[in-house]
Amino acid sequence: MARILDGNKIRDEIKNELRPRVERLVRPPGLAVVLVGNNPASEIYVRGKTKTSAELGIYSETITPPATISTEELIALVQQLNARDEIDGILVQLPLPDHIDSQKVLLTVSPEKDVDGFHPCNVGNLATGRPGPRSCTPAGIIEILKRSQIPISGQRAVVVGRSDIVGKPMALLLLHENATVTICHSKTRDLPRVCHEADILVAAIGRPGMITRDFIKPGATVIDVGITRVEGKAVGDVNAADASELSSAYTPVPGGVGPLTIAMLMMNTVAAAERKCSPPA
Repeated sequence: MARILDGNKIRDEIKNELRPRVERLVRPPGLAVVLVGNNPASEIYVRGKTKTSAELGIYSETITPPATISTEELIALVQQLNARDEIDGILVQLPLPDHIDSQKVLLTVSPEKDVDGFHPCNVGNLATGRPGPRSCTPAGIIEILKRSQIPISGQRAVVVGRSDIVGKPMALLLLHENATVTICHSKTRDLPRVCHEADILVAAIGRPGMITRDFIKPGATVIDVGITRVEGKAVGDVNAADASELSSAYTPVPGGVGPLTIAMLMMNTVAAAERKCSPPA
């Protein structure tokens, strides 16, 4: 029987490590979340971020402009947050309404306050192995693997999905841990065969249940990033029954990767505050 990798347990470990770091600071870290309009899924995510901030002693502020806000108005709002010393991290909740130029807005966030790790400066830091905030979901997956004592170095890793938020940074983080990495996508030929070679298989494609037994090498570690609502139930990209039967370890949906995304956001926020206001040694 495969081992279930409990994201909630690992999230709690990280939160316990962050509390004393917050207490050592001369003021609470500050996180501003910009939530445009009324997207129910986004509202749930933001509530989770606000709740976790409060548990850790992080000051959290949610700004909720209407869905009719223009790109220029939203950029001006972000610039105001950039200028506020007590705000260490800025998160613009995606997706934004269709009429807003998301790229322009995200580029406005100061790289030092980009706790999502989306700014090109921070993506460049990741690509070149320099310090800086990392995209939260991929960084959380690395924490899951390391804290579960799953070897990465020398392993064959396959990432299914090439998004800027998960797929690409995931591949880079695995490379930095000395895995041999393949990125797959909609044009990959014979996808099941490529996935079947993976010691570590990361599914981030947003297609519920697509990764079945034909994709899973016996004994592999399977990381399921996808989460889709199907008939009111949260379903991952991986067929859970097949992962349970064939893998050595896998992340469930829900309760696997999801809890780590918010934990890593908190870690990025605390680290940003530490860079600005740690007391002298």
